[in-house]
Amino acid sequence: MTTFIFGEAMLEYHSHGGAGLRYGGDTLNTAIHLARAGHEVAYVTAVGTDPISDALVDAWAAEGIDTRHVLRHPGRNPGIYAIHLDDGGERSFLYWRDRSAAREMFAHPGMTEALGAAASAKLLYFSLISLAIIDDAGREALLALASTRKEAGLAVAYDSNYRPNLWANRRDAAEISGKAMQCCTIGLPTNTDERDLWASEEGECAIAERWNGAGCALVAVKAAEKGCVLGDPTGDAPRVIPAVRTEVVDSSGAGDAFNGGFLDAWLRDRAIDDCVEAGQSRARATLAHRGAILL
Repeated sequence: MTTFIFGEAMLEYHSHGGAGLRYGGDTLNTAIHLARAGHEVAYVTAVGTDPISDALVDAWAAEGIDTRHVLRHPGRNPGIYAIHLDDGGERSFLYWRDRSAAREMFAHPGMTEALGAAASAKLLYFSLISLAIIDDAGREALLALASTRKEAGLAVAYDSNYRPNLWANRRDAAEISGKAMQCCTIGLPTNTDERDLWASEEGECAIAERWNGAGCALVAVKAAEKGCVLGDPTGDAPRVIPAVRTEVVDSSGAGDAFNGGFLDAWLRDRAIDDCVEAGQSRARATLAHRGAILL
């Protein structure tokens, strides 16, 4: 059965250069990891009708992604982001996405068909960035889909990937993320995002417990070199699963890679500890090369 992923994909410019068409975006990166692992993945977004948009869709299809629900906006184009790396491989971003076609994807007539197809999929996945770029009506529609699926016993994975510049204020972002937490069955937050989003100094175990308390059955809190903190509804305390240290060339996309590896193993019905190891292994491989995705 197909995994449906909702989000925004953009053109990528990297400070270290690189020839050819480059692209990325948190949910697209995870979609590519899952497709390369052999899963059926449908990506739901919007791009333009221009030749670069055509090339992007062709490239994603070549990765094995189902692009039937990549919607086309006649008056808008893909967003663009630039990555700058410091000497330690830590990245910072600049964005040009105010007129991104993906911002209006829920107003596109084709979205009705996409939502209908996603209703019975094996897995639904989206992030706080997915929710940030769309309007209130789009957020309501995506969260309603997630809630309906959860009530029906179907899986919903969510990453609270917080980018302050996409929100009018932190409180709005936290409110929306809180609603998404209640609608998901698999939580994939990052410790630093959660602390910034909730203006707290919570440790990873407290974050996992908060997500479990909100109704998310399985939570894997990504904590970089600390590893991962796993929370589940058994009533046991969250468990720390250490990470294997690795040299960092570029941290771009490491969290997305973890999500891809974790969900790959979960879709194969692997044990939860094996899902974490699969995520950490994929993240280590991504940290070792430049760019969020090895093209």
